Amino acid sequence: MGAARDRLLEAFREFGIQEGEFTLASGATSKWYLDGRQVTFRGDLQPVIGQAVLDVLAEAGVGPGGFDAVGGMTLGADPVAIAVATASGARAFSVRKEPKGHGVGGRFAGPISPDDRVVAVEDTVTTGGSFLKAIDALEEFGCTIVAAVCLLDRGGVIGDLLAARGVRFHAVLGAPDVGYEFGS
Repeated sequence: MGAARDRLLEAFREFGIQEGEFTLASGATSKWYLDGRQVTFRGDLQPVIGQAVLDVLAEAGVGPGGFDAVGGMTLGADPVAIAVATASGARAFSVRKEPKGHGVGGRFAGPISPDDRVVAVEDTVTTGGSFLKAIDALEEFGCTIVAAVCLLDRGGVIGDLLAARGVRFHAVLGAPDVGYEFGS
């Protein structure tokens, strides 16, 4: 894919991957864990993250003008969305886990409109539960999902789930790229 993907892979190996006994958000257990935030919250890697996602989108035929906004479920998607927005000039937003009950309320933070063409992003996906919730919220709001992109697909199942819903999925890296089997 290119230099950004290679640098992201190197960063995940250097800063994000841990080995041991872990319980994942899905409830499954694993002998390895990717703490994506150890990579995505690094200022020096923000340009790499933005470019890696844009490279994946370009390969899929989605250029920077092909979407209006980028975001996903807070907290994992937030730095990814900001990196892509900075690299592309698009707007970034967050999907809240629950609607906010005060202020202007709502499920979203940031500049997003119901008619936006959006790229849904996430740092790491295993079963895709949070990713699907974010996409559901965006579709209910009226957005068109142009693509869904994660930095690391560790489960290998979300692509088929999204394809069945008509959403194109792309991963910058998969579990085998970092030395593990999908779903391990």
